[in-house]
Amino acid sequence: MLSPSPRRGHGPLLALLAFAQFISAIDYNIVYVALPEIGREVGFDAHSLQWVVSGYAVAFGGFLLLGGRAADLLGRRRMFATALALYGLASLLGGLVSDPGPLVAARALQGLGGALLLPATLSLIATTFAEGAERNRALAVWGGAGAVGLALGSLLGGLLTEYFGWEAVFYVNVPLALGAAAAAFSVVPGDVPREHGRGFDLTGALTATIGFTALVFGVVQGPEAGWTSAETVAALLAGALFIGLFLLVEARTAHPLMPLRLFRNRSLVAAMGVTFVFMGTFGAQYYFFTVYLQNVRGYDALATGLAFLPSALVGMAGTRLSEKLLGRAGVRATIVTGLLLGAVGMTALALAMSPDGGYPALLPGVVLLSLGQGVAWTAMFAAAATGVEVHHQGIASAMASTTQQIGSAVGLAVLVAVANSGAEATTGPDLVPGLRTAGLTAAALTLLGVGIASTLRAPRAAEHPQAAALLADD
Repeated sequence: MLSPSPRRGHGPLLALLAFAQFISAIDYNIVYVALPEIGREVGFDAHSLQWVVSGYAVAFGGFLLLGGRAADLLGRRRMFATALALYGLASLLGGLVSDPGPLVAARALQGLGGALLLPATLSLIATTFAEGAERNRALAVWGGAGAVGLALGSLLGGLLTEYFGWEAVFYVNVPLALGAAAAAFSVVPGDVPREHGRGFDLTGALTATIGFTALVFGVVQGPEAGWTSAETVAALLAGALFIGLFLLVEARTAHPLMPLRLFRNRSLVAAMGVTFVFMGTFGAQYYFFTVYLQNVRGYDALATGLAFLPSALVGMAGTRLSEKLLGRAGVRATIVTGLLLGAVGMTALALAMSPDGGYPALLPGVVLLSLGQGVAWTAMFAAAATGVEVHHQGIASAMASTTQQIGSAVGLAVLVAVANSGAEATTGPDLVPGLRTAGLTAAALTLLGVGIASTLRAPRAAEHPQAAALLADD
């Protein structure tokens, strides 16, 4: 039986929230296919070019907790609109600059906008749609928009770079983000007055932001600068120190940025572990697939973008399947199903990579990987919101998103090191063994997520009778 649709009056709100996710997801991939031209035109060297991607990741991961608490305390509509406006203006700046430093700064500002946007969006979903079938449906729509954005980002990146130059991959965000920000004031419900007596925890915000920013910086810098280099070691130590200080502050303050009692919520903690593993394995596949198509098979930016189209369609199907599985089998079984599908897809994709293989040989792996991604994506954020009080939904979504971003940085660093081990070439067939090994390693690491998801409670018979029958032998 199909789950009921969200209440009719919430349709425009859900459409806007999905559109915001679409914008954010587009930007995740749109820059990848433009990187070679950005490197040539702007003047990045091989070492510094990674910061066009990493500048965004560092700011995004470092400011998520701040963004989550800001949504809870300052208002979800206010932060949603502010984030989109910042995102649009940063994109305009990125297209206008012509030097490496300002471009990385623009990407960092985009990351800050993303860090404010994601918790606001997820907390609006969690507080507007009732836990269960209604929220699952909303998350499926939101996740489907993200799946389309991820794949179309590559296609748009190829088209825009091919015909209008690399600057267009930034300019395209400007009308989309600013238009969505303007629409927020007529579509998103107004913010309620701030609850009297709830402080912002400035000390916690500063220590958390410095700590997680330094940690992500150290992780993304490690593969290039060396894990024993002074800058990497200093960043990692600073990250550990400030995160430790942050936890001490949270244990003592009356109004913590991240209430430590949220860690008693098994569903949220498991979701944090799953998002870490998911993004470190699934998220890295876009990078390696692009490297294979462009650096081994010689695809140009446009052809690379077209190669991602099947991923968009299958990812959408995965989010719809996730909605049905959540209603029938519960969160635990849905996450495990998505992760296992993805692991099989990564294995198939890795084995299909060869110096002279055709694109059709890659499709079975792409289909299984994208299907698993759609299934797991919706379910892991449903788990993160389960059992969390309304006034903590922003910070809870930020906690899961922070581990997601750290997992992305750690996973990509580890897998790039695996792929490059013993390889001296940067293009050509010699890259294939390393890419295969990285894909198989990612598939194996995905099983860690399966183990974490297995700690979630099975659904009770009264809530999910079909799920209880399916899981009776657990």
